[in-house]
Amino acid sequence: MNTQENTAQNNSQINNNKIVNNLVQVIIPAPEKSSRLLAVATLFFFIPKMILIIPHIIVLHLLGIVAFVFTVIGQIAVIINGKYPDNIHKIVVGILRWQVRVNAYALGLRDEYPPFTLDN
Repeated sequence: MNTQENTAQNNSQINNNKIVNNLVQVIIPAPEKSSRLLAVATLFFFIPKMILIIPHIIVLHLLGIVAFVFTVIGQIAVIINGKYPDNIHKIVVGILRWQVRVNAYALGLRDEYPPFTLDN
């Protein structure tokens, strides 16, 4: 039995027991054509890329504090209600997506400048 069949079997067992399984997937497609200028900037001059993402770093730092507060509130809600609130989940996941997009740009995995949004 291969790994995919084991995973599918485990997921079906979990779903049969009425436990919701929230998997985290990070999919960063490789760009069709990469910018040579950005590759040189990343390789030899990492500082210019860091200067470009300073606004993201500032906003994400503040949003990291917000995510921490919402996570604590969410855990309290789980203790009281037994369920993580959907709105808090969406906000925290959106912040994590934003952080991944900025990291992918900084590390040269993506050439597109990351948008200022919590959406996909």
